[in-house]
Amino acid sequence: MLLAAGPAVAQSGRPGQFDYFVLSLSWSPNWCAITGDARGSDQCDARHDHGWILHGLWPQYHRGYPSNCHTVERPPSRAMTDAMADIMGTSGLAWHQWKKHGTCSGLSAADYFALSRRAYASVARPEVFRKLDRTVTLPASLIEEAFVKANPGLRPEMITVTCKDSHIQEARLCLSRDLAPVPCGRDVALDCGLKDAVFAPIR
Repeated sequence: MLLAAGPAVAQSGRPGQFDYFVLSLSWSPNWCAITGDARGSDQCDARHDHGWILHGLWPQYHRGYPSNCHTVERPPSRAMTDAMADIMGTSGLAWHQWKKHGTCSGLSAADYFALSRRAYASVARPEVFRKLDRTVTLPASLIEEAFVKANPGLRPEMITVTCKDSHIQEARLCLSRDLAPVPCGRDVALDCGLKDAVFAPIR
């Protein structure tokens, strides 16, 4: 498991100046149980069959990360953000990710979303989690182990798993600018140490 000195801290930054990416994948059924259902989010409708969705592709420093950078690039159109909803759950999340993280990538909105889609497609999401037919509790370390097993070249120091409100929240993978797995900075996140984290099935 990744050991962390403390949570990453947002910093001002210049577009394109960062060390690596964090690809954050959120388990949609858990997000819906904790937050989305109460909001009435369309992401949580069973017709979508969402499992691991793309939370975001985040430029990262070895310590901390840039956020809300001032960029000369134009913001994404509604069509661009709508087009990301199939892997991000909602167009609103796509807009938020551009504003907070995409502006620091040094890319246009179209290129940032294209790279985000490539990053999402480059990671094998373990099929075992899609086969669950009921809510279970499990060690958070099993999520990490399943991703490492499913992705040759991915090692434990290249991924961290987070929890929220006793639920598995996200799997965060550290990637180079070329989207190859790389070791995470020590402050990316604390690994979830729960032995009985809640994991809900796909709706």
